[in-house]
Amino acid sequence: MENIHAEVQAYYGEELQQSEDLKTNACCTLTKPPKHILEALRLVADEVQAKYYGCGLTIPENVKGLRILDLGSGSGRDCYIAGKLVGEEGFVVGVDMTDNQLSVANKYIDHHTKVFGYKKSNVQFIKGNIERLDELDLEKGSFDLIISNCVINLAQDKQKVLNDAFELLKPGGEMYFSDVYADRRVPMDLQNNRILWGECISGALYWNDFLKIAKKAGFTDPRAVEDKPVTVENEALEELLGDINFYSVTYRLFKINGLESDCEDYGQAVAYKGTIEESSHTMILDDHHVFPKGKIMTVCGNTFKMLNETRFKEHFDFFGDWSTHYGIFEGCGGAMPFKNSLNSDDASCC
Repeated sequence: MENIHAEVQAYYGEELQQSEDLKTNACCTLTKPPKHILEALRLVADEVQAKYYGCGLTIPENVKGLRILDLGSGSGRDCYIAGKLVGEEGFVVGVDMTDNQLSVANKYIDHHTKVFGYKKSNVQFIKGNIERLDELDLEKGSFDLIISNCVINLAQDKQKVLNDAFELLKPGGEMYFSDVYADRRVPMDLQNNRILWGECISGALYWNDFLKIAKKAGFTDPRAVEDKPVTVENEALEELLGDINFYSVTYRLFKINGLESDCEDYGQAVAYKGTIEESSHTMILDDHHVFPKGKIMTVCGNTFKMLNETRFKEHFDFFGDWSTHYGIFEGCGGAMPFKNSLNSDDASCC
C-alpha cells in the first residue's frame, strides 16, 4: 500500500495501452449514454476514447456555462465531452497524475477547440494527485460541478479526496461521479493485490463506509442515481474475491447548508417545468426521485433544497415552506441502497 500511487501510475501509464487491455470488466461502461452525451462523444478523438477507463456516466444534465473539475481525468475523454456541453462560456479542468495519460489529453486540445468551433480552448489539464487537491492551484469555492469516473476507488485516502472536493465546490454545487463499491469491507490481502487494485476492484469501499465518509466531508445526504452489478469475468480473480459482490454506482452529492440526516416532511411539493433541454419530459434526481413534466409531487425537505438551492431552481415550481414539520418523510431510502441483484437480467459489467 505504501507504493500505491506509483503502482497506479505504472498500471495506467505503461501496462494499459487501451481499454481492451483491462483484465476485468469493472472499468467499463455498457450503459448507453443519452443522446446529448453521444453527440458530444462522436466529436472526441479516437485515441482519447481508446484510452478511456471508466465505469459509468459522470456528466449530469443542465451543465451549460458551468465550471467543472474532473478528478482523475485520464486521457481527457470526459473533459472533452463536458467541454462541448458547457459551451464556450463554461470551463473544464482535468486533474491526473499519470504523465502518459496527460500527454494524450494535452495532445488534442487544439483539435477539439477546432472541432467544437470555439475561438479558444475551454479545457485545461493539470498534473496532480486527487488526494492532494489542496496543494494545487485551485481556488476554493470555484467549481459548480465536480465529476470523476471510476477513480476515487484508486485513492488510498478517500476521506481526503471528498474533504477537498467539498471545499472546492461553490455553495449549491454538486459532486457527480461513478465508482465501484462492495457489499462488505474488502480484506487487506486483496487490497494489496496490485492487479485487483488497478482494475478498480480491491480499492472499492464498502457502501456504508462510503456514506459515512461522504457525510463527514459535509455531503449530508448522498443520493444514488444509478447502480449496476459488476461482473469480473476473470476466473482466477473471481476465485480470489469469493463471495464479495461489487457494484458500479453513480452518486450525486450536493454542497447545501441545512440538509438533515434524515428525510423530513414539511408538506412541500415541486413541479418540473420541462425546461431542461436534455430532459424535456422527465427530470431524474436520483433512483427514487423522478419528476415528470407538470406533475406536482410531494418531496422531503432535503429534496426540496436540492432543487431549490442549486442550478435546478429555475426549472421547477415550488410549493410550501418550512413552517410546519409533519415528521419523517416516508419513501426516501432504505437499508442497502443498491436495488439490483447479481441475478438481474440487466446486470452490467459496470
